Amino acid sequence: MAKAEAVKKREPVKTRRPPVGASPGTLIADPSARRSELRLTLISPQKFKTIENASIDDLNTHCDKWPVIWLDCTGLANIPLIEEIGRIFSLHPLALEDVVNTGQRPKVDFFEDHAFVVVRMIDDVTSHRYEQIAVFFGRNFVVTFQEREGDPFNPVRKRIESSAPNRLRARGADYLAYALIDAIVDSYFPPIEAAGDMVDGIEDEMLHSTHKQQMRQLHELRRDANVLKGVLWPMRDALATLIRNDVPYVKAETKIFLNDTLDHSLRLIELVETQRDMLTGLIEMHLSLSQARTNDVISYLTIVSVIFMPLTFLVGVWGMNFDPESSPWNMPELKAYYGYPEALLFMALVAFGLIGFFKWKKWL
Repeated sequence: MAKAEAVKKREPVKTRRPPVGASPGTLIADPSARRSELRLTLISPQKFKTIENASIDDLNTHCDKWPVIWLDCTGLANIPLIEEIGRIFSLHPLALEDVVNTGQRPKVDFFEDHAFVVVRMIDDVTSHRYEQIAVFFGRNFVVTFQEREGDPFNPVRKRIESSAPNRLRARGADYLAYALIDAIVDSYFPPIEAAGDMVDGIEDEMLHSTHKQQMRQLHELRRDANVLKGVLWPMRDALATLIRNDVPYVKAETKIFLNDTLDHSLRLIELVETQRDMLTGLIEMHLSLSQARTNDVISYLTIVSVIFMPLTFLVGVWGMNFDPESSPWNMPELKAYYGYPEALLFMALVAFGLIGFFKWKKWL
């Protein structure tokens, strides 16, 4: 497996909020918000119609003529447009405030004639960027707000556009909302499974050799797992709340499908928890292997030092400037005819003798 990419520096996430003391429901656009664009999908059991770059006039014209309408707003820069959408569908102003103030925790709020669901989607895996998607739905409408282009809704759109009869056109707005939420939850599987493959690859590499880059990759993956855990747990709670509450615009048969989405979210949480435990274990294993490698190096250096210590002693003794002619006690072996080869042979015997001793003790 190819080595993972180097850790990239993350940009801090900044959330635009109303000033302190502002009236509840005050909408203030983020200066970095994208330009707002509307896509209107009109749905009936027999047919459908999609209007790209729709306007409020298109919405007013078709709003009461189709059993189900889906309005998708991409970009949150146009505050008057968002307020007008809220007026047409009677959306609660506090919910609209949460739409504009991105970075909300996944949740579900119920109002008299509609529900408000906040979920988070992995927008860009490489840059670790998440995007908030807000979903409103009532008896005959679904309104979604996205921060920017790009979403996992293409399979849902293809099912709506299919010529074959399908549940998305035959059932109501609550089923369409379920399909959109289910697509968001299922979009977490590919990046989480890819992260699992990366963890397995790093583990295989570590069994052969360890290096500093692996530790950086492991810390990065564990940080991603912690972020995913912080997103998936409240998403699970939101889905459970959506299933438990008895509101007239969420049918009992739709709750059966929402239960399946809840199961998917629980499986995602289990995958993330397992990966997080594996990453914690791999980090500890990396530290242990690195420490063991350091100990091995120190052991070999110590053995080499011990071998050379007596040799250094002998060389130091024979290197002293004694005069054997002045006294028979002044190192007479300095004038031995084979003194040099005999000294080398003796030192070699000492070195090999120490190596044999270390092997006998199983230190080598």
